[in-house]
Amino acid sequence: MSRRPQVVHTAELGTDVLDACRALLDEAFEGDFDDHDWEHSLGGIHALVWEGYELVAHAAVVQRRMLHRGRALRCGYVEGVGVAPEHQRRGHGGVVMTALERVIHGAYDLGALGATDPGMPFYRARGWQAWRGPLGSLTPRGIVPSADESGFVLVLPTDGAQLDLDGELVCDWRDGDVW
Repeated sequence: MSRRPQVVHTAELGTDVLDACRALLDEAFEGDFDDHDWEHSLGGIHALVWEGYELVAHAAVVQRRMLHRGRALRCGYVEGVGVAPEHQRRGHGGVVMTALERVIHGAYDLGALGATDPGMPFYRARGWQAWRGPLGSLTPRGIVPSADESGFVLVLPTDGAQLDLDGELVCDWRDGDVW
């Protein structure tokens, strides 16, 4: 296994690699990865792990804005983290996350992601912390609470912002799942 991921912006990936990424995520999420989820994974930095010509792991970090304590924070939001089922439990997820966490620490005020139940222990062991305060999204109708996401939004603090994990965190609007 290569322990060095390919780290590249979406603009540098060809159609064949993007198709391989989407196929990998469809397989890793067992069909529960829709077009909005894919769209959310584009436009940022991707970390890819290959075994030969086979893509075995993918994760992306995209920029979003989060409102917290009266400030608009630059957030590195992690999307599309997946490992091909036959390659899981071999450290590939850790390899892509390490690459993205380096990007987050170097370029953003904080990292954030919406975790699944199975993914929660993985992220928590890496230092990601559950947001305890109220969550919301800045929609065309104003700020709308996101109570259903409580406990599933994790953040990775950086030196760029003083976070109050019990305070309100509001994300920017997007189609599909806002968190």
